[in-house]
Amino acid sequence: MPDGGSTIVALATPRGRGALAVIRVSGPEVGTLLRRLTRVEPKDVKPRESTLLRLWDADEGQLLDQAVVTLFPGPGSYTGEDLLEISVHGGILGPQRVVEALVRGGARMAEPGEFTRRRWAAGKMDRLQVEALDALIEADTPMRHRLALARLEGGLSRRLDTLRDRLLQVEAFLAHHLDFPDEDEPPTPLSAIVGALGAVEEQLRLLKRSAPVGRRIRSGALVVLAGRPNAGKSSLFNALLGEERVLVSPEAGTTRDVVEVGVEIGGAPVRLLDTAGIRDEAVSIEASGIEMARRWLESADLIVWLHRYAWGEPRAEDRRWLDEISGVARGEIPVLPVASCMDEGVERGDPSSAGGWSAVHGERWIPLSVESGEGFSAVKSRIGTCLLGAMDEGALMDEGSILVRQEESLAVSEALESVMEASRLLDAGHGAELAAVEVRHAREILAAMVGPIEEEAVLDRLFSTFCIGK
Repeated sequence: MPDGGSTIVALATPRGRGALAVIRVSGPEVGTLLRRLTRVEPKDVKPRESTLLRLWDADEGQLLDQAVVTLFPGPGSYTGEDLLEISVHGGILGPQRVVEALVRGGARMAEPGEFTRRRWAAGKMDRLQVEALDALIEADTPMRHRLALARLEGGLSRRLDTLRDRLLQVEAFLAHHLDFPDEDEPPTPLSAIVGALGAVEEQLRLLKRSAPVGRRIRSGALVVLAGRPNAGKSSLFNALLGEERVLVSPEAGTTRDVVEVGVEIGGAPVRLLDTAGIRDEAVSIEASGIEMARRWLESADLIVWLHRYAWGEPRAEDRRWLDEISGVARGEIPVLPVASCMDEGVERGDPSSAGGWSAVHGERWIPLSVESGEGFSAVKSRIGTCLLGAMDEGALMDEGSILVRQEESLAVSEALESVMEASRLLDAGHGAELAAVEVRHAREILAAMVGPIEEEAVLDRLFSTFCIGK
């Protein structure tokens, strides 16, 4: 556990050559260290204004650097303490010498995430915002960045606080019924209390439905390219990646294993899979690859089904394997049908005629020629639309209330069960006392999602993922 009463220092930018390096100092001795390092009294440095000052080694009297120094007095700083940010010239030796001078002056090196931990301890962030900050630093796609930033702004925290307030109000109504059970006309009838619980239940269900969306955003939506051998899957796979990642050959059965690569399509993080062509007569290694492809198809978020245009419209037997996948049959896994290699079928008539093929689970066929580029933008756009349509839950996404962690989903599910049980108890006439217990349980669960965090081990694990200086 870090010592919260000491003054900490860390390099807040990556080590190495660069135009600038930023050093952060936080704690009760910031003023003393500022005086020691700059030979300027803290009262002469205007708060929150950048000041160009010389930095000195107090022990040896040597000039260390010229730097832009900004003082943020507590509690209105990032950490809630006096905070100093020093922008020095980049490099390896220069910033290191400044940090060493501050350590000799009494500061200690910060641990990973300790600046943010102090901010959290000062009540400036809750647990969800801390996790969002970590996700923001790690965000590698526009959608992950968008969601993390919205959660950092407190969107999910505010929604949960609103639900907790509503449940607290319901508890107050129930308490009145318990205190005055014989009143003929209570100020809030049980029917109104059940209605209030129903409104909370609806909001919790909305949050719960967002959990699969959050999983896809956090882990990447699983998009599987599938079809018969030589359907053009590997060609489309390479095109979507923008590089020749897998072998393309006219020989059937070239792809015998599943190839997975992370890619961004339409702003959404995607795990793109190229699979072995599915056919009944395959043997040996190819047959094993087909069986592996089937397993991936069963867990896909989107199946892109390719069928070569020159083969003509798929027949019933061509679609049999697709219908064998239970998730597709139930409409749980969307399918995007693509008529591939359209450049081979120019002499057969209008290439766009593939658009007239029978729809697959409501989706029309998209003509595609990776060779000429015809239809590629449409396919890519449609993939993005399918994924974004499943991921973007409107207001929930905008405010950052998509549930992204399994713990969040489990907590909301448990709170929902308690709210439903409270409504059932009231409807069944079992009285307000048992219902109040369930309502209180739901409120406590939602409160725990935001904080506080009591166990030091949980805190250590939460902040250990942060870089030093954050």
